[in-house]
Amino acid sequence: MKDIQKPHYDVTAGLIWKGGKLLISKRAKGTHLEGFWEFPGGKQEAGEELSECLEREIREELGIEARAGEPLLTVDHEYRDKWISLHVFNCTWIRGDPVALACQEVRWVEWNELAVLQFPPPDIKVIEILTRENEAGSMEQRVTSNQKPVTHRE
Repeated sequence: MKDIQKPHYDVTAGLIWKGGKLLISKRAKGTHLEGFWEFPGGKQEAGEELSECLEREIREELGIEARAGEPLLTVDHEYRDKWISLHVFNCTWIRGDPVALACQEVRWVEWNELAVLQFPPPDIKVIEILTRENEAGSMEQRVTSNQKPVTHRE
């Protein structure tokens, strides 16, 4: 049951593909879950649309321009001190080479490499859901198609 005493945050994450590989970043030192890998994105600011949030966070963290496409899924997760709703979007890379501006490292990886890297619990849920749903075609084709977004609530 959701603890209404805890603050809730809407957080975005983008799946950015290039040549069959997915862009991930390692959380900065001194941050919540430092050293964990994650899909690029961040916390929504007041008055900001989710897609605007994602595009801003990608610019600030990685120095690239990407366009948020259709929402893919939403995962809710409870931490000890807060609740988050992680809104995952398909993204199109517009320009720039990713640089670790507000993170420790960036890396292009194959989908099957994600299982051996350390991700925060909400990102693990995203990986598990998308892996289960990927029965036909490559993962890149699955997440870049115009399928209805999935909402996963726990």
